[in-house]
This record gives sequence, C-alpha cells and structure tokens, in this order.
Amino acid sequence: MARGSTRPTSRDVAQAAGVSQAAVSLVLGDKWRGRVSEPTAQRVRDAALELGYRPNLAARNLRLGRTRTVLLVVPALTTEFFAEVYTGAARVAAEHGFGVVLYPSPEGVGPARDPFASAQAALDGVIASSMAADALSAIRGDQLPLVMLDSDPEGSLGAATVNLDIADGIRQVTEHLLSLGHHRFLHLAADIPSWTFEVRARELAARLADTPGTELRTIRAPISIEGAQRATEAALTAPGPRPTALVCDDDKLAAGAYKAIRRAGLRVPDDLSVTGLDDLGLATAIDPELTTVRLDAEAFGERGMRALLAVLEGRPPEKGDLPVSLVVRGSTAPPRQGEVR
Repeated sequence: MARGSTRPTSRDVAQAAGVSQAAVSLVLGDKWRGRVSEPTAQRVRDAALELGYRPNLAARNLRLGRTRTVLLVVPALTTEFFAEVYTGAARVAAEHGFGVVLYPSPEGVGPARDPFASAQAALDGVIASSMAADALSAIRGDQLPLVMLDSDPEGSLGAATVNLDIADGIRQVTEHLLSLGHHRFLHLAADIPSWTFEVRARELAARLADTPGTELRTIRAPISIEGAQRATEAALTAPGPRPTALVCDDDKLAAGAYKAIRRAGLRVPDDLSVTGLDDLGLATAIDPELTTVRLDAEAFGERGMRALLAVLEGRPPEKGDLPVSLVVRGSTAPPRQGEVR
C-alpha cells in the first residue's frame, strides 16, 4: 500500500506480515500468547509500525461495550492537591488507552448535576474522593465500578479504596512537637464531615492522651484562609493559658492561622509553633516556611487509577496505604522557656 494514500487497515498489516487478520487482531489486542508464536507476533508489530497502523478504538470500544473513559470526582478545586491527583491518574490512564474526565463537585450548592446524559452509558468507572461522595448518587457513579480515595476501608462505597497514611503523618507531627517540648496543643480542624479529617483528629487525640501533662483544645474552621483566621483569633483570645503548638489539618488553614497570630502581636515560631498538612506550594510561600506533612498527590492519583484498572479487569488492587513524610521547616521551634512545663 502506498504510504499516505489511505489510512492503513488491519488487512494491510496482515498482508505485510504474511498472516491472517485474526492473527493481527490477537497480537494488537495483546491476546496472542499461546495462540500465535513470538516471532509471528513480532512480525505483526513490525508491520503495524512500518505502515503507521493504529486500531480504530471507537469501533473496538463499541464492540466491547467500553468507552475507555473514567470520571475523577473531587471537591471544588480550591488547592493544587486534586489537580496533582488528576495528573497522576491521567498519566496511568493514558498508558492504558483510557481518558480521565475531571469533575469537581460544586462547593456549597448541594448535589452536583449529572455531567453526562447517562453516566453509566458514558463511563467505564469512577474514582472519587470521600470529600465529594455526595455527588456520586447524583451522577449515578455509585452504580459503576468505583474506587474511593481517602475513604474508610470498612465502610467504603467502592470496590476498592486507596488511602494515604494520614494517621502516620499526624503521628510524625505530634512526635516532632513533643520532642521540641510542647505540651499545650491547639488543633485547627477542617469543618468538613469526612473520614480523612476524622483520622487526623482521632490520631492527634490518641497520641496526646498517651503523653502525661499534655493539653489539647480543638477549634473548627472551613478550609479557607479567612475562616482559619477568624477561628484562630477567637482561640487566642479565649480564657486560659495560650497554646504553644497549633496543629492544622491543611496548609491553607495554617496560612490563615499565621495572619491571626500576627494580628495578635505574636510571632511564629517564637510564640506559637504551627504545622500544616499537604505540602502545597503555599507552604514555602509564607514566612517562616511551614513545617508540614508531604502528601504525594500524583502518586495518589496513579494508585487510584491502577486500582480502578484492576477492578475493571477482575484483579485484586494493590494493598497498603501510601507513605507520607514530615518536612520540618521554620514554623516549629521549642516553646519559650517560661512556657515549658
């Protein structure tokens, strides 16, 4: 066939390789093992490459009843964390011939609208953050192959769950602050009913309960700089001894806390050590730079996509939580001498 005259077909590949069209289908569909010899399979691949042949994915997907499209459902995109989750998921999807549609659940407007006329007809599966789980029923995503991110494995809606080791991250933060000599803790908790934030609160309380002489107060705020600032201002003017360590559920909460601390005439970390969680770009944009827990969002998205592929293929997904790591920067230091108990 003259190159460039028409789009090459599987028949052209079969003729060039000296095999049947059925053999071409088996090889290019990666179903040849045990049915076609390795030299023949290589001959087919070489012929396809030489001719510039690409299978008609639309036709193949129609035959298989697949669209090779998955939906990634996340909360409103208020930080780069979920953008990086998407990047990781899309990378793995592309390696397997899938596309990923990113669907942020609108914040504060109730259940999300169905982004497709029929989600079940347009999608092969869904990956969803537990923070956006309310959107699933609206798009009928809970009736498709589903992988949940940041979700309680014991009560997950999905066929698989993928988690970061948030509990270990909180343990690392707590051990760091205790090693510096802090005893009076304030927890700036995200005011969102989500399993991942419940883990943060539970682990912090449990670790401090095991340490005699420590105190823990909790305040809640929406994940916004303004909300965190208001909540921290109220906590700093409350009666009783001022905390020396502020543990924030999120880097954005920590940024709001910084503003409140400075408006109160105090300094980080001289008067109050502050920690975050995420290691967003914001963590090194504020001064002093924030001690926080680094979450590998891209690896999180990659693992979520691999888990969904396993579910679609009837394989067990990879087990184990993704590790996280504490990054110590300038926002934590020993408490003032007079504050040590």
